[in-house]
Amino acid sequence: LPTNANIGLFVLAPLCTFVLSLISWAVIPFSYGNVIADPELGGLYFLAVSSLGVYGVLISGWSSNSKYAFLGALRSAAQMVSYEISMGISLINVCLCVGTLNLTEIVIAQVNVWLVFPLLPVSIMFFIGCLAETNRHPFDLPEAEAELVSGYNVEYSAMGFALFFLGEYANMIVMGGLTSICFLGGWLSPFGIGI
Repeated sequence: LPTNANIGLFVLAPLCTFVLSLISWAVIPFSYGNVIADPELGGLYFLAVSSLGVYGVLISGWSSNSKYAFLGALRSAAQMVSYEISMGISLINVCLCVGTLNLTEIVIAQVNVWLVFPLLPVSIMFFIGCLAETNRHPFDLPEAEAELVSGYNVEYSAMGFALFFLGEYANMIVMGGLTSICFLGGWLSPFGIGI
């Protein structure tokens, strides 16, 4: 543990990030009826839970009492919040076209044609927002190795670093799942072709 760090918050930050990335999976449908929770506001739930991930990043940067970690956390939080706006606008477009926020019903509405075709610019904007939200290249500024060593998790090692790593990669997979559900028909084949 770093000297002068706030121990409780320092340990809580990776747990917060990991748990929030896991509870995002609750509304992702894998097939019809194969979902943990199927709320009517599943899209809104997803945006709300993914926006809470900012707190784990900010707490980790602040509690470690390191200027590099704090600057990386501020960069990461600013990037996450700003790109969630574009993702939210994209999701609003999908919900307006389909008429529901329920993710299962969004997939069922794409039985004839996937939404990636009529909403191509929106799907590209959503995909770019997902890349930025998960700090993938070229949006990996929070981990600018030349300036900030490793970003907000520079002081973490062992299990804390592993929890950040697992949370980040679980977030990437769930963003891919949401992209598939909203634009690529989820579990449905394209153009209603039976397989």
